Amino acid sequence: MKKEDLQQLSAELSQPKKVVIIPHKNPDGDAMGSTLGLKMYLESKGHTATVIAPNDYPSFLKWLPDNDSVVIYDAAPSNAKKIIDEANLIFTLDFNHLGRCGDVGGILEDAKATFVMIDHHQQPEDYATYVYSNTEMSSTCQMVYHFIEMLGDVPKIDAKIATCLYTGIMTDTGSFRYRSTTSITHNVISKLIEAGADNTQIHQNIYDTNTLNKLQLKGVALKNLNLLPEFKTAFIHMSQSELNQHNFKKGDTEGFVNIGLSIEGIIFAVIFIENEKEGIIKMSFRSKGDFSVNEFARNHFEGGGHNNAAGGRSEKTLTETIAFFKSLLPKYKTLLLGS
Repeated sequence: MKKEDLQQLSAELSQPKKVVIIPHKNPDGDAMGSTLGLKMYLESKGHTATVIAPNDYPSFLKWLPDNDSVVIYDAAPSNAKKIIDEANLIFTLDFNHLGRCGDVGGILEDAKATFVMIDHHQQPEDYATYVYSNTEMSSTCQMVYHFIEMLGDVPKIDAKIATCLYTGIMTDTGSFRYRSTTSITHNVISKLIEAGADNTQIHQNIYDTNTLNKLQLKGVALKNLNLLPEFKTAFIHMSQSELNQHNFKKGDTEGFVNIGLSIEGIIFAVIFIENEKEGIIKMSFRSKGDFSVNEFARNHFEGGGHNNAAGGRSEKTLTETIAFFKSLLPKYKTLLLGS
């Protein structure tokens, strides 16, 4: 964030404000960890802060401190709109395009409040007065830590805030194994543990809460795993009927895309998940090395994200989407084989 912008925002935060904090639709660990962590920090400074999530999120995130205070827009749109209309400041976290927060985006476009963006994705839109954007940062949670640090308030990070920020950094770095994990990231993690984040308990709360249905669904994913070694590519497909057979809950397919990427010689992995309710195929893309799944998703599947992790969507059928995806690979063969 520019020095002058930080100074101006700090001045705005010197007096109590009504603040709304928004994550993206289908919020993940980084989205919920960053919004809840920022909420509790702002409350410690005397502000009234409310997290409004566009829709519900996985149960393995609902143990996070202050989770019960989150307003779910889909469940209470009138109340959420009223809170947004009355806000002085609106923070948008872990996304940089208002279309990424679903129906809430339309309300935000008409909001009179001052906007603050904190995000680490590529190609941010120009809708916020104050922008803290860094595509090289491991996570939005790490950026929230640095934001608090820039404001001189690290001592205000208590165990609850530290827990939220640790959770988002951990999940968005694949438990600290992705390229975005730097020495600075580890330094931040050490500070969060010192502040009271229980790393062992956090890992257990996120990763050791599987249901039998979820594990059996992973078996379906393995059965539906396809290799295209001539393109160093692997993909998984999951139909709505397969999800229904295993009582699918939001978050049950989290991390499945990485199965393909764990295979020796594979540098590009995709999962296609049918969503009959929305009438779309949801996709997650992962890569190793220099192959940009962000560009791939933006160019072909109305998506985007990071160089090595992105999402997308298709309104074709599952079969048609997979066929279209496979038809694209020859165009990228040189990049894939050279990555």
